[in-house]
Amino acid sequence: MPGPLTRRTLLGTGAAAVGATALGLPPRPAQAQTPVGLQLSWLHSAQFAGSYIALDRGWWAARGLDVSLLPGGPNAPVEPPVVSGTALVGVSAADYTAAAVEQGAPFKILGVAMQKNPFVVASLPGTPVHEPADLVGKRIGMALANTPVLQALCQLNGVDIDRITMVPTQYSAQPLLAGEVDCLLCWETDLPVAMERQGIESLTMLMADHGYVLQSQTYIATEDSLANRRADLVALLAGEVRGWEAYHADPEAAADLTVRMYPDAGLDPETQRLQAARQVPLMFSDLTDAHGFGWWTDDAVAANIETLALLGRTVSPDLWDRSILEEVHGT
Repeated sequence: MPGPLTRRTLLGTGAAAVGATALGLPPRPAQAQTPVGLQLSWLHSAQFAGSYIALDRGWWAARGLDVSLLPGGPNAPVEPPVVSGTALVGVSAADYTAAAVEQGAPFKILGVAMQKNPFVVASLPGTPVHEPADLVGKRIGMALANTPVLQALCQLNGVDIDRITMVPTQYSAQPLLAGEVDCLLCWETDLPVAMERQGIESLTMLMADHGYVLQSQTYIATEDSLANRRADLVALLAGEVRGWEAYHADPEAAADLTVRMYPDAGLDPETQRLQAARQVPLMFSDLTDAHGFGWWTDDAVAANIETLALLGRTVSPDLWDRSILEEVHGT
């Protein structure tokens, strides 16, 4: 979700089950269905395929929840529905949540879907960007709203940003393909996928591999919900965990389910499969293998706080609350 609101519009065009005992959580009675909203951060796509699996397989219904997956988009920010109670949980990102908390929003981060931030610098083999130092002397196409992101990357890696030419561009690969810029600031799962669909080889430098540690696709809820709706939060995140573990087992099947569930979204099946595959290394790691989907460490929190400070956001470690996830995973 970082970046301009037009970031993911191009993706609108052109699995094995995990038993409840694996989570140490017996199903809740299915008789009483509690309506619950899960606010997604963008339009329907394979970005949220784990949630679609949970809904499709009835894992929330089995625990007493009637879950509505609420799409986001340019006119549907995540935070207001969570504050108002329309959504019990929202899928946000650490920088968005930090900005909201600074303005008084009572949020806590309950889980982290993307272990690595998906921001990359994409380039072509003729003018490759393998590391931040390679940006010197290059023209980078980007939304100027993301200037703090580039500034943070440069500061973390000792690169003089004044030796990089920022070129304002729409969120498209075309400026790179036309030679108007040497590289693009984008997400790993969209513009590189669009180029691959055109048969164009590109390179991506994942900013998370160069110190830009900022959690994305994070689950947020209000302090009031933590105090008064813990059982619903546990049930909701338990379904998410099961859904994403099934996604991990078969990303292609998860992408195909996305297309079937949302036939009016104009989703291209192969694009969705590529996106689903590219998400896997961002969402799963040795840490999630050891502790379960959505986990994070205190060291990760410290690194996020450092990156947020470079972005002009001040937060404390108590923004993160792992108690719901610990109950889900039985730790």
